[in-house]
Amino acid sequence: MPITPPPTLTALAPGVFAYVQPDGGWCVSNAGVLVGRDGVTLVDATATVPRALHLREHIESVTPAPVRTLIVTHRHGDHHYGACAVAPDAVVVAHERTRELLLADGLNLPGIWPDVTWGDVALRPPSATFTDRLTLWVDELRVELIHPGPAHTAGDAVVWLPEHRILFTGDIAFAGVTPLYLMGSLSGSLRALSALRALEPEIVVSGHGPVTGPEVFDANEAYLRWVQELAAAGRAAGRTPLELAQGTDLGPFKSLLDSERLVANLHRAYAELDGLPEAAELAVLPILGDMVAFNGGRIPTCLA
Repeated sequence: MPITPPPTLTALAPGVFAYVQPDGGWCVSNAGVLVGRDGVTLVDATATVPRALHLREHIESVTPAPVRTLIVTHRHGDHHYGACAVAPDAVVVAHERTRELLLADGLNLPGIWPDVTWGDVALRPPSATFTDRLTLWVDELRVELIHPGPAHTAGDAVVWLPEHRILFTGDIAFAGVTPLYLMGSLSGSLRALSALRALEPEIVVSGHGPVTGPEVFDANEAYLRWVQELAAAGRAAGRTPLELAQGTDLGPFKSLLDSERLVANLHRAYAELDGLPEAAELAVLPILGDMVAFNGGRIPTCLA
């Protein structure tokens, strides 16, 4: 089955590739491919079996080596459901909270988008976990896994290649797509973005959207601070997150994909204003219902 728009595999440095899937909306995620002499280290594995098989074809276009290691950046299935097809025998590495949350989530996305051609997806839980930092090696290339604290989720990991100043952020950063903090933390995301900026990367591969430079951190931070300010005013006025979102002009953020995420982000912002711990689990289904209501009664479009 053809994937449209077609994904691209772009060389960023010797043996380092960004696998970018347009247009980057719901469940259309990016990946990283690190090619060694005898094996590939993969950063995330797409959402569906058809998309994972396309990723495998792209990997095979640059190396015959198998995927031996898979780094999963966080709990959400659009970044790891495809592991069963593209990395069935790989060692799966993630933050320890991601293993816990991934197992708790199960295969939840097909219930939200039953019309997507998921294929015979199956969970591949991480068999190796870390807490704060972990260093891997792809031959002579140093690969640093860093947990910057709760941000997009409670167990995010970024992949930092200091030799080439290349950073794979997972969903701590979105490029041209509305960020999402429903299962994470706004305040934690601000700290994480500051920490990622301090690494001084030259190339940034976000979890969704095109490859950029570090300016993507500024764009995400601007949106995040806007949501915080909006939430403070809305909560003081006694408006629900849905009411507030429906009455808000998106202004400079109207061009971002998946604007309905504003509702979910406001729910998280209200929770933080109420004093809930960062990344505390919220009731997701009612919030999804609010996003559908914001979207005119339509389930958000998923092109996975």
